[in-house]
Amino acid sequence: MVNQHGHWIWYELLTSDADAAQAFYGKVVGWTAAPAEISGAPNPMDYRILTATDGENAGGLMTLPDGAPMSPTWLGYIGVDDVDAAVAAVESEGGKALMPAMDVPGVGRMALLADPQGIIFYVMKGAVDQASTAYGRRAMGHCGWNELIVPDDAAALSFIERVFGIVKDGAMPMGDMGDYSFLKHPGADEAYGALMRQQPDQPAAGWRFYFRVPDIEVAADTLRAEGGRIVMGPMEVPGGEWVLLAIDPQGAAFGLVAAAKG
Repeated sequence: MVNQHGHWIWYELLTSDADAAQAFYGKVVGWTAAPAEISGAPNPMDYRILTATDGENAGGLMTLPDGAPMSPTWLGYIGVDDVDAAVAAVESEGGKALMPAMDVPGVGRMALLADPQGIIFYVMKGAVDQASTAYGRRAMGHCGWNELIVPDDAAALSFIERVFGIVKDGAMPMGDMGDYSFLKHPGADEAYGALMRQQPDQPAAGWRFYFRVPDIEVAADTLRAEGGRIVMGPMEVPGGEWVLLAIDPQGAAFGLVAAAKG
């Protein structure tokens, strides 16, 4: 995919049961899945590509490798101009590399990192000159909102601006909870997500990815019926959209977003 420094270019579910997760998200979000084709090479990790109803790729799915430093989770990939330089920049800020930079033939160069507050994410430079379709603010079945919950929101804002050029684009005051600070990709016309300080009753800090569905209530009913658990919402947010935050049957947190009702 064409490199876009500071842009989200991929989303990936690491799970304990790939078949069960594929079935769950197929019913809740509408994805289909197929084995990844890696330049004609074998696919020993059973990596699967998730495709939205528009026929475009929305993300990937794989079983957690043995010894992985996390439980089932969604992770995002931030595009960078130079993976090794990004790793060095993160480490200079007090973060660390959890997986050193590596090349995947036909896919790109990537590294798994933790920021200074322990938030885990990938950086990646794609190998092909093709724009990523994983993020789409209003694209059905794609990630439409990226939300960071973090212990120190001011420090996180400073970190992502210095390393990735991601900037604050206004904020919604939330009283004692602090600001819900909107975030923009470099050169973008609108916010792609937001950042806020972690509250005592919130789940673990980290990035939360909200995938777009046609109807929030139908999706909520489906995810409950399929063994998921809603931890927030459905609720209306400024602008009229509806969101919820949930835990899938294997324990990974994810969000859903839908257009305003009526």
